[in-house]
Amino acid sequence: MRIVNGMVFDGQCFRERDVVVEGDRFARVEPAGATGSAGAHDVDAQGCYVIPGLIDVHFHGAMGHDFCDAEQEGIAAIARYEASRGVTAICPTTMTLPEERLAPIVASVAEHATADDEAGIVGINMEGPYIAPDKVGAQNPAYVRSASVEEFARLQAAARGLIKLVDVAPEQPGNLDFIHNVSHDVRVSVAHTCTDYDTACAAFDAGARHMTHLYNAMPSLHHRDPGPIAAGAERNDVTAEIIADGVHIHPAMVRLAFALFGDDRMILISDSLRACGLGDGEYELGGQQFTVRGNRATIANGSLAGSVSDVMACMRTAVQRMSIPLISAVKAASVNPARALGLEGERGAIAPGYVGDAVVLDRDLNIKHVVLRGRVLK
Repeated sequence: MRIVNGMVFDGQCFRERDVVVEGDRFARVEPAGATGSAGAHDVDAQGCYVIPGLIDVHFHGAMGHDFCDAEQEGIAAIARYEASRGVTAICPTTMTLPEERLAPIVASVAEHATADDEAGIVGINMEGPYIAPDKVGAQNPAYVRSASVEEFARLQAAARGLIKLVDVAPEQPGNLDFIHNVSHDVRVSVAHTCTDYDTACAAFDAGARHMTHLYNAMPSLHHRDPGPIAAGAERNDVTAEIIADGVHIHPAMVRLAFALFGDDRMILISDSLRACGLGDGEYELGGQQFTVRGNRATIANGSLAGSVSDVMACMRTAVQRMSIPLISAVKAASVNPARALGLEGERGAIAPGYVGDAVVLDRDLNIKHVVLRGRVLK
């Protein structure tokens, strides 16, 4: 199968190329026309962008389902929806819950057999319970606790090693030691935190390399009290997630984040809830009710509960409403999350040997085709 005549993203820019796919992998990328005229089974991408399949490292659900339901039917429905939106690889995200609930949740994700029309599961993001009680956001404060190496090891065993990200508030008792002890095995993210600049620096010194939904659930930038955002921006090996759904963060602050961290370290996420793909109404998140009105989801106290957008919608919003260059947005939605999850050489690029995941977009960034593991999905 070939994707022909498209403007193909090569990691730095768009070039007119033909992409040859063999089996479930990209085989060759050649100058447009070099492989001959389009055949009956080819995707003609004339006038369109061709980008790698997107990767969401932080989201909770869609289509009425949440990963914390620990139901195979729900996992399949979420993965199908994400694939249809051009999100071809996913990292299901848990909530702040007791260990006896988290263990079957991560086990259910690890046990899931991915169908041909589902996004591939490439990791689990453990958001909580090792967070700050004063920065829980929409999470349940009753289950917040200090990080435990022993508990994490049990959960990682239940997940069959699939936990790739774990969130930690470094200022909480024992959490810096936890970061030091586990950071060689899992990517640690500074998250849901009240930490100051110095403690954030200590967390990065201990091995933390990621920041969860930048700006949200953490101290803001201040010229006399710079906080964790400045600490992360100063480290060239720290990646930062951001929710560019048009609700969580003002466009100027999204632009500032890209300027501070650079487009090689920013990661677009959706942080989407079970209401994603549905309409207004009342829904549940981690044992709490939330309300969706338009593009905004809130819990009873008015706090934002997460988003109802997928990463493709966030990428489009970043480009069209926030003036993020398309090249930077594609990096943040595909290249950078792949690197953060340790998937270099496997995902996040249209290049020989990589998984054959691609999305064909028209000039308004609407989806024309999704190629999932070498097969045309739509």
